[in-house]
This record gives sequence, C-alpha cells and structure tokens, in this order.
Amino acid sequence: METTSVATPVTFTAGAVKELKRLMSAPDFDKSQYLRIGVKGGGCSGMSYVLGFDTKTESDKEFEIEGIPCVMNKAHELYLMGMEIDWSEGLDNRGFTFNNPNASSTCGCGSSFAV
Repeated sequence: METTSVATPVTFTAGAVKELKRLMSAPDFDKSQYLRIGVKGGGCSGMSYVLGFDTKTESDKEFEIEGIPCVMNKAHELYLMGMEIDWSEGLDNRGFTFNNPNASSTCGCGSSFAV
C-alpha cells in the first residue's frame, strides 16, 4: 500500500503550536471550531493576515497541523503557500508573526503585506 503525504499550505513553529494548544485547552474553548488562516483586504500594505478560530465553510480547504484542525479559503492558498507562523514572546513584541515567502513587501507591524 502506497501512502501519500499531503503538504500543508502553511507551517507553525514549535512556539506557535504550543501557544495555539494552550488557547485550545481553555475551559471555555469551542471544540467545534477550526483555526482559520487567511487574508483580507486592508492593512498598511494592501492585505492583512487572518488568524483566529472559526467555523468551516464550503469554500474552505481543511488540513491539520500537529493535531490542530485548520481551515483556509481555497482562494487564499496562492497568497499563503509556504508561509511560516511563529509565536513571539519578547518584551516589546508579543504575538503571532508571519513569514510569507509570497509577499513582495511587508509593513513595519508585520501583519500586513503586498503581493
């Protein structure tokens, strides 16, 4: 029997996985929700990243990373393919960061990009 490995459109660092699992272990977390990764118009450079828990829709691609159920609108995949999501916990920068190889430019805040 041949097994096929399906590549996920994005990856998480160990720090991001740890923080996401911490959020998902909260007593009031809705376990029916998926982690939505995507983009939306706006932001200083044209597009902003979307990262948050949401319900799945018909236009979503479903995948799993380290036991975390994820969804992404199929149309967003071309903007995000190969992106790495990290969790930073520095003194002046705390939060998720996005390393997107498809971005032609990014803004200073790191949450907006252009293609």
